[in-house]
Amino acid sequence: MNTLNDAAIIAPQRAWGKGRLVAKSERGRTRIAELYQEGCAKIRLPKTFDASMEAVLINSSGGVTGGDRLEWGFEAGEGTDLTLTTQACEKIYKASAGTADIATRISVAAGSRVDWLPQETILFDRASLSRSLEVDLAPDARFLAVEAVLLGRKAMGETVQAGLFRDRWRVRSGGRLVHAENLALADDVARLAARPATLGGATAFATLLYAAPDCEAMLSKLRGLLAPVVRAGVSHYRVGDRDKLVARVVAADGFELRKILVPLISHLRKDASVPKVWTL
Repeated sequence: MNTLNDAAIIAPQRAWGKGRLVAKSERGRTRIAELYQEGCAKIRLPKTFDASMEAVLINSSGGVTGGDRLEWGFEAGEGTDLTLTTQACEKIYKASAGTADIATRISVAAGSRVDWLPQETILFDRASLSRSLEVDLAPDARFLAVEAVLLGRKAMGETVQAGLFRDRWRVRSGGRLVHAENLALADDVARLAARPATLGGATAFATLLYAAPDCEAMLSKLRGLLAPVVRAGVSHYRVGDRDKLVARVVAADGFELRKILVPLISHLRKDASVPKVWTL
């Protein structure tokens, strides 16, 4: 018996995808310089009616499970305005073996702006995911990132008892580290989420990061929008020559979380709405 061949035959099929988009400025509008997609990673560019570009990321495998891997890479050239979002919520299903990996790298050149606005990540019971976000900013570049996570779908009666979720962010400006965080929910997720110092029994949470020269001007209204929210807060930091706002939001479920996030995002986008796919 050829055990190597037998193992290859019975090994579960895993999804893999790689997508890359490079944007350039041409005649005052953001245009495609490079577009590459492979495997289950797809990128679609709906028509916009201003100078910006919107890219919708699609995982054509329909979800993520243990052993799957997705790689995304984005470069915003000088003077560009790029919004990145997803077609739908990314669902992280139960992993029979292995850990899924999603890696995203974003580069934002001088005078440019990138908004990283994926829809919510939904973790199912016994899901296993390791995710990373690496961002390199020019000293005057603007960057907005919002990542929201749901522990199951409350309306469907789903709960997350156990699993693994690791989330790693590294944001640099002019080569200097200006934001870093590591999140880990492992093993008995339900017990961790029940602690007052974590989620206090809630099932939805989000982190918002805004790095731009106008952070201080944006802060007052942002705090006003968050004032009615019991479990939320925003802080203003200065790291070297770079200003940033960091907000944390905890909500009972995904519906309540989105109601909180949409006004925050709109304010930081200078009253522009969230991407249209958020409302489809």
